[in-house]
Amino acid sequence: MIENSDSPSGVLGPQQILNYFDVQAADVGVRLTALEAWSLSIAQPVPFLKTAFKMRDWVSSLFGVKKIGGFTGQVPDEVAVGDQIDFFLVEYCDPATLVLTVRDRHLDVMTCVSTADTTVSITSSVIVHNWFGHIYMKPVGLAHRWIVWFTLRRMARSLMLSKG
Repeated sequence: MIENSDSPSGVLGPQQILNYFDVQAADVGVRLTALEAWSLSIAQPVPFLKTAFKMRDWVSSLFGVKKIGGFTGQVPDEVAVGDQIDFFLVEYCDPATLVLTVRDRHLDVMTCVSTADTTVSITSSVIVHNWFGHIYMKPVGLAHRWIVWFTLRRMARSLMLSKG
């Protein structure tokens, strides 16, 4: 994994310019790297997520937005800045921080997975560029909070059970 001394804040900018901001954390009971946490979080996506991505791709394609296909569940053992993980670009990585982005003409999205001791945090920020981005974020913003909450709780439960 690449380490970089210029660690980013994990958000796209100051909160007052963000159109969406969410931070959630959970004690998962074991120490993980940020990449391990990401890998675990997408290994078993929320049940309806595959369908939601298909709907997103269909609706968004009507407005000229690139299809993203969703999560494959496959994450490499190591990543470097500039690599792709599914539809995300790796903008920064070190053992405790993984910053992933998607940027297009409608919005910029940043997801930061960070770890400290046995806590995993997921910070998500979005800056919207046009009316389609605002409409898109209405349902996505609501669903995203629930998906992250559910994912972190399931990860903690799974790791606690496997620990014994």
